[in-house]
Amino acid sequence: MTAVSQPTQPDDSSPVAAPAPTLFDFDVYLLLIVAALVAFGLLMVYSTTFDWSYLEYGSPVRIFLNQLRSLGIGIVGLVIAWRFDYRILRDRRVALGIMIVTIIALGTLLILNQNTAFGAQRSFYQGSIQPGEAAKLAVIIYFAAWLASRQDQLQKIGYGLIPFAILLGLVVGLIVLQPDLSTAAIIMLTAWTLFFLAGANIFQIVLAAGGAVFVGWTVSTQFDYARDRLIAHIAAMQDLKQASWHVQQAIIAFTAPGTRAGGTFSPNWFGVGLGQSRQKFGFLPAAHTDSIFAIIGEELGLFGNLVVITLFVLFVWRAFVIARNAQEPFGALLAAGIGVWVAYEAMLNVAVMTAVIPFTGVPLPFISYGGSHLVTVLGAVGLLMSISRRRSPRQKQVTDIGRERTDRPRTGRMDRVGRSGRIEY
Repeated sequence: MTAVSQPTQPDDSSPVAAPAPTLFDFDVYLLLIVAALVAFGLLMVYSTTFDWSYLEYGSPVRIFLNQLRSLGIGIVGLVIAWRFDYRILRDRRVALGIMIVTIIALGTLLILNQNTAFGAQRSFYQGSIQPGEAAKLAVIIYFAAWLASRQDQLQKIGYGLIPFAILLGLVVGLIVLQPDLSTAAIIMLTAWTLFFLAGANIFQIVLAAGGAVFVGWTVSTQFDYARDRLIAHIAAMQDLKQASWHVQQAIIAFTAPGTRAGGTFSPNWFGVGLGQSRQKFGFLPAAHTDSIFAIIGEELGLFGNLVVITLFVLFVWRAFVIARNAQEPFGALLAAGIGVWVAYEAMLNVAVMTAVIPFTGVPLPFISYGGSHLVTVLGAVGLLMSISRRRSPRQKQVTDIGRERTDRPRTGRMDRVGRSGRIEY
């Protein structure tokens, strides 16, 4: 990831643009992007559930109202996190407490062995609470605090890579035992990216990547469903007709209305119309959760898919702008961690639906149906807003995106996260 450095000397003669718009001194662009994603999600949740909701509960809006309730809880969490001073979380005792509670919740879930769905134990209270979702944010908070406090020691394997791998392995191991391989993969990818951004050297990253690939391959071959999906994906790479039912139905959704030109499907630019999907009526499994991106493609076409992808790109961009302008390393790592978490989750969902990687259940952030996921990711947005409210006091005037002038004398020293300077602010 390329660092963006500040100019060595302020140029008082250059024109100064107006500061980015703020409301209560937080990043308004971020809030607008999230609002667009959430609104899009509500629209698609209703579109994918009204028939099922009517058949199951006698009301076409019952499931949609459940999502609205989760959204209300998530907004409350967002506001609390926004008004909360995120710097309290950098206290190692606080961060460790959050991690311990997360580990206890994950362990308790396995011991109680309740609410088994699709062959996995992932939730309490009939699916209402999923500790694995909260674990994503808890891992980011803990490792942001841990890495920020060890910047000078990360180059040493005994103080950096080994304890990092042990701590991460404990959390990921508990999630793998559920089993929930997709959540485990997202947590691993996010944590290793934070390790890299904090200043770990390339040797450690390569060593860790090799170990992660070996462990991932070994674990995936130990579960029948994961092994079957891998075999089906390899077969589908040679002949799409050999793909799993889920993947085939997703491809049908993307290619609707299925008009052929020269023996191939023509691009589905604008879809069959909002609410007009056929695949959601029992053909495409989990149309309201993991497969919602395919339904977007069917109803709103390639244009709708591109709008969603653009919104996610903008979200990640704002997260890294906030990271660069953070007061201190912990805030920078926390903001970057939230950004890469959402990025990885969105990329994996899109990659699965387009048959780029073997099938696995991954929600589309802000859009897929699911209370635990929506509440957690909105709480994370609140933390981003809290960090943006307390940006570095030297960020006074904006000259361009990602580069700000400073009013203090230059010392020639560059502030950064990690000695490698992968995030500079």
